[in-house]
Amino acid sequence: MRSRSVAWLAVLALCVSSLACKGEPRPAAAKEAMRVVSLSPSTTEVLFAVGAGDKLVGRSQQCDHPADARRLPSVGGFADPNVEAVLGLRPSLVVGARGPAGPQLERRLNEHGIATFFPPATSVRAVGELIVALGEKVGRGAAALEVRRQMDDRVAALTGWVATKSPVRVVMVFDHRPIYVAGPVGFVSELLALAGGHNVVQKGGSYPALPIERLLTLDPDVIIDAVTPGDTKPGPSALAKVAGWSELRAVKEGRLRRLRSSTPLRPGPRLAEGLAELVRVVHGREPPR
Repeated sequence: MRSRSVAWLAVLALCVSSLACKGEPRPAAAKEAMRVVSLSPSTTEVLFAVGAGDKLVGRSQQCDHPADARRLPSVGGFADPNVEAVLGLRPSLVVGARGPAGPQLERRLNEHGIATFFPPATSVRAVGELIVALGEKVGRGAAALEVRRQMDDRVAALTGWVATKSPVRVVMVFDHRPIYVAGPVGFVSELLALAGGHNVVQKGGSYPALPIERLLTLDPDVIIDAVTPGDTKPGPSALAKVAGWSELRAVKEGRLRRLRSSTPLRPGPRLAEGLAELVRVVHGREPPR
């Protein structure tokens, strides 16, 4: 189970972390169409959101939204993309999150004259900047500004509603063998705070591991089950059946709540939708539209 946990956390880290990569675009013929390969779900979603989905010629295995993205050729995982597969698609631009592949991927692509764009997306503000910058790179600057405006307006409405509520002590769980949770830093932590959640985990990095005894001591009011986001089958969280979890007050009092999707974990154009989902699980009710 340890390997599964590590693999899942690698996916999460990719969803919510990135570093700026630089690359000068190669000269192109005036009539040559832009060909883009996206290596992260967030950048893929941005491209479709700004109306540039037709420029995509490839994507990572994890790029599953919208449905049209899944019809594109896959070049492997965003943690370990197949560089030969990327080159075979003859892209003029490769975008995504840097992740475990690191700067070596950037260098290899740049050596082949391929421009790269791996913008930071570790905060709400950075996500807005990512949308605008990527929109400009693919000739959809005006559309990108509108996507950001709508996102910012919805976030403002949600945080305004949350401001009328009392903060709720929460913990978000990503796995239970061992127990990995959202730490006090990073994109997910910021969204939790915007949703009116006070993260009881105040030590560690973005995804620290905790023993069940520590979780019992922290005694959160609400436990958010993010172990299988996207599993929309009705029913209670399976965490309630894990040994030791029935002793947690939040479980006893029926405040172990599941995420309906992985949207809150993706720093992209659906950020406001993800925030609304977190508001629901934190406060136990749907926020106003």
